[in-house]
Amino acid sequence: MNLLKKLRNYICYCGIEKEEYNKVKKDAYASNYDIWKILHYLMIVVFGFLFVVSLFTDLIEMNRMYYFLLLLYSVFAVVIFHFLDKREMPAQFVIYASIIALLLFGCMITQNKPDKPATTFLVLLIITPMFMIDKPYFMTVVLLGSSSIYLVWMYFVKSYETWSFDVVNIVTYTAIGIFLHVISSSIRIKEFVLTRKINIQKDTDELTGINNKAAVTRGINEYLKDKSQNKGVMIILDVDRFKAINDNYGHDVGDSVISQMGTLLKRQFVNDEIIGRFGGDEFLVFVKNTDSKETAAIIADNVISDAAKNIKVVDGYSVSVSLGMAIYQGEENNYSEIFKKADIALYRAKADKEKRYCIYQ
Repeated sequence: MNLLKKLRNYICYCGIEKEEYNKVKKDAYASNYDIWKILHYLMIVVFGFLFVVSLFTDLIEMNRMYYFLLLLYSVFAVVIFHFLDKREMPAQFVIYASIIALLLFGCMITQNKPDKPATTFLVLLIITPMFMIDKPYFMTVVLLGSSSIYLVWMYFVKSYETWSFDVVNIVTYTAIGIFLHVISSSIRIKEFVLTRKINIQKDTDELTGINNKAAVTRGINEYLKDKSQNKGVMIILDVDRFKAINDNYGHDVGDSVISQMGTLLKRQFVNDEIIGRFGGDEFLVFVKNTDSKETAAIIADNVISDAAKNIKVVDGYSVSVSLGMAIYQGEENNYSEIFKKADIALYRAKADKEKRYCIYQ
């Protein structure tokens, strides 16, 4: 059973578990995009050069049209790439289309020399899959389909003796191409898994399990740089009288309060919010895609109520929190500018013993 599970993982998820694969697949997509963007530029240079040479050389004149078509396709692919998100599926479809185009090119080259065994097609069968990270069964379908097309096509072009020789080579090289793709994808995808684990450790606050200051500020700055996004709410909150908790009950109790606060925030904010511990007893939340003061007030009331009910210190002692909030409407350029406003609001909230939150005006 374990052997079957490992085989399934290699065929479907590059040798790792499905959950791990889903966490890093977009990083793999981005890597594919970057590699094939370079390869498409290289294809423009190579096929452009071959096309120009074919205008003056009889030796490759017969392939002139194929070079020209691949040159046009390469230019088209480069243009299309500029409009695609490197981390999404459409870019991957373009890459698969390029692989298929190269394999068809191998068929066309072979057709011009029907008395010769396949060479270009065999080379492409092995090389192209190694520049792609994806679920291996996708590439298996592409290679098997291309090989089948080649064999059917060449059956009507080549002599039976040459075609029979090709059959052995095509079957062998297709199997090798699939094997190399599985191995190379497995090695590269595991590098992404390791990198992700390192980044998580680097960006995670050890006590609460949520983002640390560096990760929060980086995430907010990335959001603010996106000019298509102009709505958000920044929330700074801290635990009231936290120093007294540490002094009276000890740092272990204080650490427990901080840990419980992190759990509360993970429970409250389950969508695309940016949450993290800023340091000490101070936490930061950035809610995306809203600039509603009413929504901000509801969030504040929920956090304050949840903290009072669920954060335990000792019997008879209830924890309260204060929140300062600032509305983002596309004016600030980085997190520090909006942070200053939320910090001022937090200072005002601490003076309001009844409401316990303030929205910066």
